[in-house]
Amino acid sequence: MFRDKKVIVVMPAYNAELTLRKTHEEVLGQDLVDLIILVDDGSRDQTAELARSLPRTKVCVHDRNRGYGANQKTCYRIALEEGGEIIIMVHPDYQYTPKLIPVMAAIIGNELYPCVLGSRILGGYALKGGMPLWKYVANRALTFVENILLGAKLSEYHTGYRAFSRQLLEQLPFHSNSDDFLFDNQLLAQILWRGCTIGEVSCPTRYFPEASSINFRRSVVYGAGCLMTAIIFRAAKMGLMTSSIFPADRQEP
Repeated sequence: MFRDKKVIVVMPAYNAELTLRKTHEEVLGQDLVDLIILVDDGSRDQTAELARSLPRTKVCVHDRNRGYGANQKTCYRIALEEGGEIIIMVHPDYQYTPKLIPVMAAIIGNELYPCVLGSRILGGYALKGGMPLWKYVANRALTFVENILLGAKLSEYHTGYRAFSRQLLEQLPFHSNSDDFLFDNQLLAQILWRGCTIGEVSCPTRYFPEASSINFRRSVVYGAGCLMTAIIFRAAKMGLMTSSIFPADRQEP
């Protein structure tokens, strides 16, 4: 709990057997976490079996690999059903440190921001942590364009470390979003569409063989999707088109 608000950590998992236990231990080391929800997206290893043996963990298994976005949809649905008021996504691959959970929970719980991102760019941790140079350059270029089209000033849109208030998640039509990696970007665009400000904290990250990552081809597809999302956002703002992920009745005043 944080100030009587239930804190739930969600873990979208896929083949995370080798890093899950260490991540889980560090998450529970942050005393305010009430429940961990792990959604296994059709892993080929023993991720689900291991998760079921871990304390304070609710496990859901997709019958097949549905995609990263579909995994998150299940994570947030279950977290809301379980009464989560502060919901934090932590990848079980141990790339992002769970030690920032108390900070992110405090920002949400004190109603400073309805959404907080753990940024790899703030503080210069991305390259120090081993992010490939091409990914860093692409991240910076894509973020620059997105900030212009979305009217924001984020240091990055592509981190997988995120915290949300219950009230915000309940207002977002995230079930209309992509079932693939683009889900992350669409969700942030939807938050900005509502006129909400997104907070950021500097987050050290680790890049190693067991950490999850998408390849160059999928990165290009993802980048193109992010640009298209931002263009649709701007066009919808200008009244030039409509979109199911940016409903007109939810636009900021």
